[in-house]
Amino acid sequence: MAEKISLSKKDRLAVAWRSTFIQGSWNYERMQNGGWCYSLIPAIKKLYKTKEDRTAALKRHLEFFNTHPYIASPILGVTLALEEERANGAPVDDVAIQGVKIGMMGPLAGVGDPVFWFTVRPMLGALGASLALSGNILGPIIFFVAWNIIRWAFMWYTQEFGYRAGSKITEDLTGGLLQKVTKGASILGMFVLGSLVQRWVSVKFTPVVSEVQLDPAAYIHWDELPAGGQGIQEAFQQVGQGLSQTATKVTTLQDNLDSLIPGLAALLLTFLCMWLLKKKISPIIIIIGLFVVGIVGHLLNIL
Repeated sequence: MAEKISLSKKDRLAVAWRSTFIQGSWNYERMQNGGWCYSLIPAIKKLYKTKEDRTAALKRHLEFFNTHPYIASPILGVTLALEEERANGAPVDDVAIQGVKIGMMGPLAGVGDPVFWFTVRPMLGALGASLALSGNILGPIIFFVAWNIIRWAFMWYTQEFGYRAGSKITEDLTGGLLQKVTKGASILGMFVLGSLVQRWVSVKFTPVVSEVQLDPAAYIHWDELPAGGQGIQEAFQQVGQGLSQTATKVTTLQDNLDSLIPGLAALLLTFLCMWLLKKKISPIIIIIGLFVVGIVGHLLNIL
């Protein structure tokens, strides 16, 4: 029986150090895939001995990946455990590894921004700035040192946590636990990505469907408002009472669509992009096509 291949602490430290540069080759097609693959190279070299196996592993991890750069660490840990089990003959296929990655990256991405960008960093920045304003040179030094200690400690220990958790997952391969985790992660990932459609995809049709002249009591008479601050105050009050800011109510095609199903055009556009990706159309071609359609639609006063 072949000796089991295990990733040492030195190997895992090399992965953690490389993950610091996960944003180094960020691109619009697959986002953090280059940095992610670069991070895993020490582990791939240790686990796989043949050129063919290493090449297959590199291709496997050059697929789309994107999450908060620090939150990628626990996902790296789980991936290391799965790759280790695969290298030792366990039935862990590409779909399982990719499914766990995709399923984890979406939910965890929403944790990184509020914790690091909106809480820890502003607090340390405020501390450092207060010292710097008083002329203390320790202000920027404390910010730099404290931030990197917190960042690095979080990345290392969460990667180790993910590695240990991933090892436990792979212990019950015959019981189907990995398949259940993969399926659950994929479902959760699709749910999160679906919820982002309404937030990030925006399609607005500008053609005017109708123009209706409002009753004089239904809109603000700007020429009758007092001058100065009192006029501004009264304008705000009238807006709060529901009065229109113009004498004409303009209804666009987008208003009619929103009254039926809000976000329908964005959803259909997302489905179209998914269908094109399924047909092996390059994401770069899709992005360029969206730019062209958007510019032409704007020039024709359609979008």
